[in-house]
Amino acid sequence: MNLLINDQPHQLPAGTTLSDALALIEAKPPFAVAVNRQFVPRSNYGAHLLQADDRIEVIRPVTGG
Repeated sequence: MNLLINDQPHQLPAGTTLSDALALIEAKPPFAVAVNRQFVPRSNYGAHLLQADDRIEVIRPVTGG
């Protein structure tokens, strides 16, 4: 299935979880994740099954003033 991770296209097999996708891009904490603009709690990453055409945004905190 096709999906976007931070606006980059990726081809992943059906049944892929959000945890699988984050491992693919080697995401390092701290970060927050939204799928189709909906925040996903870290405790749900392993259970959140991705669907074709999902848009995943991995957002890193910004510090400073």
